[in-house]
Amino acid sequence: MTDHYTYRITWSAEDAEHVGLCAEFPSLTWLAPTPGEALSGIQQLVADCVADMQSNGETAPQPVADRLYSGKFVVRVPPETHRALAIQAAEQGISMNRLASVRLAKEG
Repeated sequence: MTDHYTYRITWSAEDAEHVGLCAEFPSLTWLAPTPGEALSGIQQLVADCVADMQSNGETAPQPVADRLYSGKFVVRVPPETHRALAIQAAEQGISMNRLASVRLAKEG
């Protein structure tokens, strides 16, 4: 199951090494001189952590990749922002939902 987790490797200028990260375990990191070593290190660290959790009867986080998403979520914004978005959507002849979806897709 740990191979379904979301891993990322980035460079740390402060440490002058590559950093292995796991989205489902944000407190864990692994430093290494190469990206491959950083990935191997964080994967092993996560596997050890999951094994430890299981031996203690704890439930490990579900991998992001294995979760089901409805495509809906609620965002609260200030009334002024809501009004401005409603005006922009009306001027473009699209729904506010479509406007928000397009804008969020550009951010991704």
